[in-house]
Amino acid sequence: MSMWFAVLHVLGRKLVFPTPISCGTRAVDLPDTRQIVLCPANCTLWSLSVFGSGVYASISSVCGAAVHRGIIGLSGGPVEVHRLQGRTNYLSSYAHGIQSQSLSQWSSSFTVARTISLPLEVSSQTSSSANVASGAAKKPVKKTAKKPPPPTTANRDCPVDMALLLDSSYNIGQRRYNLQKNFVSKLVAMLKVGTPGPHVGVVQTSETPRTEFYLSNYTTAKDVTFAIKEIPYIGGNTNTGKAILHTVRNFFSPDFGVRRGYPRVIVVFVDGWPSDNVEEAAILARESGINIFFVSVAKPAPEEMSLVSEQDFMRKAVCKDNEFFTFTMPSWFSTNKFVKPLAHKLCSIDQMLCSKTCYNSVNLGFLIDGSSSVGDGNFRLVLDLLLSIARNFDISDIGSRIGAIQFTYDQRMEFNFNDHTTKDNALRALQNIPYMSGGTATGDAINFAVRSLFKPRTGPNRNFLIIITDGQSYDDVRGPAMAAQREGITVFTVGVAWAPMEDLKAMASEPKESHVFFTREFTGLAQFQQPIVRGICRDFTEFN
Repeated sequence: MSMWFAVLHVLGRKLVFPTPISCGTRAVDLPDTRQIVLCPANCTLWSLSVFGSGVYASISSVCGAAVHRGIIGLSGGPVEVHRLQGRTNYLSSYAHGIQSQSLSQWSSSFTVARTISLPLEVSSQTSSSANVASGAAKKPVKKTAKKPPPPTTANRDCPVDMALLLDSSYNIGQRRYNLQKNFVSKLVAMLKVGTPGPHVGVVQTSETPRTEFYLSNYTTAKDVTFAIKEIPYIGGNTNTGKAILHTVRNFFSPDFGVRRGYPRVIVVFVDGWPSDNVEEAAILARESGINIFFVSVAKPAPEEMSLVSEQDFMRKAVCKDNEFFTFTMPSWFSTNKFVKPLAHKLCSIDQMLCSKTCYNSVNLGFLIDGSSSVGDGNFRLVLDLLLSIARNFDISDIGSRIGAIQFTYDQRMEFNFNDHTTKDNALRALQNIPYMSGGTATGDAINFAVRSLFKPRTGPNRNFLIIITDGQSYDDVRGPAMAAQREGITVFTVGVAWAPMEDLKAMASEPKESHVFFTREFTGLAQFQQPIVRGICRDFTEFN
């Protein structure tokens, strides 16, 4: 009997021999999800098609992937094949004489692993020849079947979409990298990954960031743990800022499994300190509604601080510098005691302040001067400014809302915060507002906005009122504006042509210089779009 057939495996209570395959057999050709195969010798002499690294597209040669992974060598041997779901972004690499190819997407994947040798006494039903060889037949030993462990259920109290950024730099090294993967696997088990609980994906931080798998690739803790085990070490600089930018821009997409209304989390693991700047990436993450948690392991000693380019990197990187979003461990050894407290933080969604952003958690009320002095052509320029402002916000039934009132001596509710809860419909309604024409009573219009637009329940969103006018109001504006601000409404004023600066300042919130805008011509309104949006975000952040 060949030495390879001395390796036996158990599926249930049945002894299974490896199934012989050819060097070119692909994973897609195998009938079972988990199977033991026997690769022949000299597969390295063939030109084999292999797509991916660690996790391979199922159109790859199984034996080629096993050589690439270092499971077998020139003499061939048994390989355990595990079929997985499809994924995107199969990465190329060179290993053990095999150059794998990249592939943007495939419908199914697989991993390869070494087989596990088992003793012959795995079953009471040994063959008669085995009994004869032993001298006498032995009395079968009755074994009590162990009950399988109950399936792990998803943690419904932790509905988050989470990217784990693993440190794969030269700084951590292969040994500590493996300890990091062990810790992260325990964290995944503690989180109880699954629908409708937490979903997890992995990005590696090195010289160039690399997405290993997305939120939708694996939806059970067992599958995620298995996938993490197969992730290879890369090396390179610890470009944490670059990895955060990559994750914000490319990872959190509905195409890759992001769920609507679920908090988005990035957990950054860093051994030592980053090689690059993290502040710019962290700002983009906060503005995108992503909560960054920073896990620092073996943080720099005082004598090493001179080597750190950004010494307060943890404070700059996290969602908010309040100690909730930072977590430290002295080393990667003896980390079991840290798994539960970190998991608890990552599931405390009521403290994830960055889930709410200026883009998805505001109510914008537009108070539009429709008096005769504006004119229909200029009125369209006013609407163009408001449209350009509104396009920046995530308008939806669970996000930001917009409402609009046009005023002369009278007021007309064009639409309120609940009339249009999709962005396209809201923008279309704003664009199609017809021009009224008449006098100017801005004070009465502010009172009407507070009473009719903001006073009904508007939810937890922060309230903003943007007033655009081109002239002198016939009534008092200071009293109504102050009353609006006492109701928690932040007021921006935009004046054109003959609008008195005194009135604009009287209506605007403090500080006046950042809440008042003025231009002589209606054609100059477009310049205010960016400063107004930035002002809204600044006020929102300071308020929260």
